[in-house]
Amino acid sequence: MPHLHHSCAALRIGGDSLKPDAISRLLGCSPTLGYVKGQIEPSKWKAIVRKTGGWHLDAAEQQPGDVNAHVAELFRRVNNDLSAWATLSGEYKIDLFCVYFMSEAGEGVEASARTLKVLGDRGIKLGLCIYAPT
Repeated sequence: MPHLHHSCAALRIGGDSLKPDAISRLLGCSPTLGYVKGQIEPSKWKAIVRKTGGWHLDAAEQQPGDVNAHVAELFRRVNNDLSAWATLSGEYKIDLFCVYFMSEAGEGVEASARTLKVLGDRGIKLGLCIYAPT
């Protein structure tokens, strides 16, 4: 099975009471994007009102697509104390959201047992969005 053409990923933490600065202190890392519930952001067409708080950390794009590389990169950048992650996963929704782009039919990706353990030990869901070739 050929590998997926390329991929993007982000570690996302969300919740109504989320304060990005508090998450950054706990994880020892600044987010790519952080916002609080009710925050208003200007937009070209209409202002965006955040429905919940969020803390997002983007990984570098991978070519070919590689979930294991995304997880390794992200978890080199954040605190890996499992008690901190237990606190976070008990209070907020956490996922690793991956977007994969295929260049031809039949491409695939595999997550290693180590990658799945890293996510599982921290209570992190894995979200996948796969775009087929046109």
